Amino acid sequence: MEEIKTKLLGYLNQAGIQADITARPKHIYSIYKKMSRKGISFDQVYDVRGVRIIVPDIPSCYSALGVIHTHWRPIPGEFDDYIAVPKDNFYRSLHTSVVYNDGKTLEIQIRTTEMNQSAEYGIAAHWRYKEGSSRDEDYERRILWLRSLMEWKQDVEDAREFLDSMKTDVFQERVYVFTPKGDIIDLPAGSTPIDFAYSVHTDIGHRCRGAKVNGKLVTLDYVLKTGDKVEILTAKRGGPSRDWMNANLGLVKTQRAKTKIRRWFKKQALEQNISQGKSILDRELKRLGVTDVNLDRLSREFEFRSIDDLFEAIGCGDLPIGKLVNHLTLGDKESEEGIITVAKPSSEALKPTMDTVAVLGLKGLLTTNARCCNPAPGDLIIGYITRGRGATIHRQDCPNILRIKDRERLVQVSWGEVKSTYPVPVRIKAYDRSGLMKDISTLITDEGVNMASINVETSHNLAIFDLTLEVHDIAELSKILDRLENLPNVIEAKRVRPG
Repeated sequence: MEEIKTKLLGYLNQAGIQADITARPKHIYSIYKKMSRKGISFDQVYDVRGVRIIVPDIPSCYSALGVIHTHWRPIPGEFDDYIAVPKDNFYRSLHTSVVYNDGKTLEIQIRTTEMNQSAEYGIAAHWRYKEGSSRDEDYERRILWLRSLMEWKQDVEDAREFLDSMKTDVFQERVYVFTPKGDIIDLPAGSTPIDFAYSVHTDIGHRCRGAKVNGKLVTLDYVLKTGDKVEILTAKRGGPSRDWMNANLGLVKTQRAKTKIRRWFKKQALEQNISQGKSILDRELKRLGVTDVNLDRLSREFEFRSIDDLFEAIGCGDLPIGKLVNHLTLGDKESEEGIITVAKPSSEALKPTMDTVAVLGLKGLLTTNARCCNPAPGDLIIGYITRGRGATIHRQDCPNILRIKDRERLVQVSWGEVKSTYPVPVRIKAYDRSGLMKDISTLITDEGVNMASINVETSHNLAIFDLTLEVHDIAELSKILDRLENLPNVIEAKRVRPG
């Protein structure tokens, strides 16, 4: 690294560029974390060796970049200009990766002293604000950014949701897209045209009805890529669709857009929200084949004062229907048949394995089932710590366990979650068209769900598909029904109740 630093300093001095250079090799654990996070091989980690160049001003940043690219070949796709297009948290720098003389990669960051201090110490590092001083636009822009974060926080239910939102909207990978006028909009990776519309203006988001990307019409769940030119097609009046808040459809990615959508629905008449929420819940429960749900108990568990408050929260989007469905899956143990009425999983699915037993206070401990009593899921069990073979799992009434004198080697254990699937009959009604069967089967395959059987009947241009899907829980069923109903020509997709 010292040799690289010396050579770089020599080239920059020859070009008349004053620079301060620091060099470091990337730590082994940092390399491992990056490979795990991005799912890449070691050869694709281009910043194993990193150099940071600090120069006096912005023109010197680009001059230094020119010198570097003159002497070493840049790696395609590994150049980022965060000076021209700063990150949402005001980080600015030039990043490039080149092939050094030894044939290995070298990452170089180029920035000014101010940019470096801002990156190292945070966006507050360079604020200067005194009474009577001239207007500092950069300072005011940062203040507005922080103020928008604090206002945004008021609409978030709890600290965990706010933290998740920050991770999504501020600290995630970014994409840079263009408005029709050429302005750059900075969004989190995975954003959709609806996120773009709300980022431009709240009113444009509310009235968004379609989008063009690079001159071509796209669906509203299209994932934007860096360099896309986006044009939003709007209605003269109206508001957002409640489907936008359905996480299963993937129409909205950013928390800011979700917050603005929820705020719009909250402004609607209370009675309308209650009616809409009741309609949404009734439709979802009917579609999933769930009956006899105790709404009073459900309201209390979600800490609402009344059933109407529960309906209002669903209607204005404060309580996503997916969250409620997950709660039914986890909470209604006493009425399991009301949630998923199924044949019992096969004996193979319930066969105990090492990862179906949880040892209290210990994670990753090897467990084996004792041959003397052969415990099965549902039995009361206890663990015995052996020498060199982890924990042996016995039934609590096993004679060998009852005779053990070395009681301190016994540990409390429990059956973990048995990963099994349940066959659920589903009916899809759709207007018949070419490729419909393929679209349905592809969607189900993409969701990782097995289709045990299928029967199709067509009459007068109407197709009825009777499927048996093997799902893990009601949340997975809800998601796949949502996605099926979103296919072109599909009228409805719902679970079929026996009888």
